[in-house]
Amino acid sequence: MKPFTKLITAAIAAAALIPATALADAQATRNQGYLVDTRGEIVRSGTGLCWHTSDWTPALAVEECDPAGKPVEAAAAPDSKPAVAAVPPAAEPAKPSPQTNSISNEVLFEFDKSELKPQGKMMLDGLAQQLEGATYGTILAIGHADRIGSHKYNKKLSERRAQAVKDYLANKNIQAGRIDAQGKGETQPVTNAGDCLGGGNAKVIACLQPDRRVEIKVSGTRR
Repeated sequence: MKPFTKLITAAIAAAALIPATALADAQATRNQGYLVDTRGEIVRSGTGLCWHTSDWTPALAVEECDPAGKPVEAAAAPDSKPAVAAVPPAAEPAKPSPQTNSISNEVLFEFDKSELKPQGKMMLDGLAQQLEGATYGTILAIGHADRIGSHKYNKKLSERRAQAVKDYLANKNIQAGRIDAQGKGETQPVTNAGDCLGGGNAKVIACLQPDRRVEIKVSGTRR
């Protein structure tokens, strides 16, 4: 039985050497370019430095021996052209808000009339002079009335007054095609509902005076 036992022991010992040998070969391969011992470990000098072999190149460098030995990919050369800052698009100029002139009907017309008074014509002359120094698109004349009288009558009266303003401005060399006349009647009062209580007496008529007006809206800019 002894020869058989020795054979088994030898086989076990040989099997144990296989992984150790494979590990040493792997170590030697990894450490190629350096002097290694039988285990494949790098041999160091007394001061801890690694020994290079004649096969060593920077490509074979290992971190523990040559931290800066491996070639580093060259960084891209900076562009010699100076960076040009992006120029934001120019903002569109803000559109001018329409200029509104609100003129009391008492200045423009007699009570319950649609013919312009001399004083009203003077007011419109001043407006026409202002328009000579402006670049305008449209002119809107809007007539308003108070609540005294029927809705239908007040609507017609406000339309006639707005038309009278349009015709006068057109005679002052303002292009009639750019002037629009509208009548709103009593639908857009500026007085509050409880301000002028009562019927059509003189006191109430005077109280409702702010509602009787012509608004002239000009869309454009001054030169």
